[in-house]
Amino acid sequence: MQQVMRPAGAIEEIGEADAVIVDEVEEPSTAGVSWAAVLAGAVTSCALTLVLLSFGAGLGFSVVSPWSSSGVSATTFEIGTGLYFIVMAMISSAVGGYLAGRLRNRWVGVQSTEVLFRDTAHGFLAWALASVLGAILLASPATSLIGGVTSGAVVQAAGSSQATSPMDGYVDTLLRPNNPTTENTAASGETRRELTRLFTADFRNGGEPSATDRSYVAKVVAARTGLSPADADKRVSDVITQVKADLDKARKAAMHLAIWLTLSLFIGAFSAALAATEGGGLRDRTWGKRLWLR
Repeated sequence: MQQVMRPAGAIEEIGEADAVIVDEVEEPSTAGVSWAAVLAGAVTSCALTLVLLSFGAGLGFSVVSPWSSSGVSATTFEIGTGLYFIVMAMISSAVGGYLAGRLRNRWVGVQSTEVLFRDTAHGFLAWALASVLGAILLASPATSLIGGVTSGAVVQAAGSSQATSPMDGYVDTLLRPNNPTTENTAASGETRRELTRLFTADFRNGGEPSATDRSYVAKVVAARTGLSPADADKRVSDVITQVKADLDKARKAAMHLAIWLTLSLFIGAFSAALAATEGGGLRDRTWGKRLWLR
């Protein structure tokens, strides 16, 4: 049974045989996602990220120094790098999201709230695609650029193809003789490789040398350097302490870098979505207006 509203507020009942008429808004058949616009925004974001990354690497090389008394401190460099990651993510994601929103197809007959949601989704999709493409295509150059800066701009010798271990410097400290002229070079080379392998295996996954390994290393140090057993044991303890401190410092630096990267990704996603709504609004000439369907 259908009811018809009268101007005076009275309700008139119509026969049960009459059909009920319901007005429905038909959604247009246009696709809700313009993948071409999303791809264009993602590629632009990736390209701009590489440009800003190269520029940031240049800035990093200009402020770091291999000398401890020159350049910025490690803490300042770490904070500056993190803030630059955030600025880089904001700029590249915002430009990519804006293009994704501005270049998408126009939806005719779609409610304004749905248009706003689709524009936001376009920006988010552009950011997500740019992040995936960046992880695949920019991983190698980005690692090289960042690694060159964070290592203090250390220049490798040309033509040197011999791989070195992170433990080589500590082994050199252990086997430093009191009288270098009496060192047996041939035997020392094999000893260095043995101690390097031992330290690498012991310190892997956050471990440290056992009491047996400590005792053996102290005996080797005493035999190769001419130190007394007590001095050799003290040198081994000092080197192990230094290795643990350096590993802990590297772990904290990696943790802080991961936190900065995660924060920059979240901010980049927000920037892309917000810029896409602006681009879509300018595309439809509704930016700055509040259009609500009643």
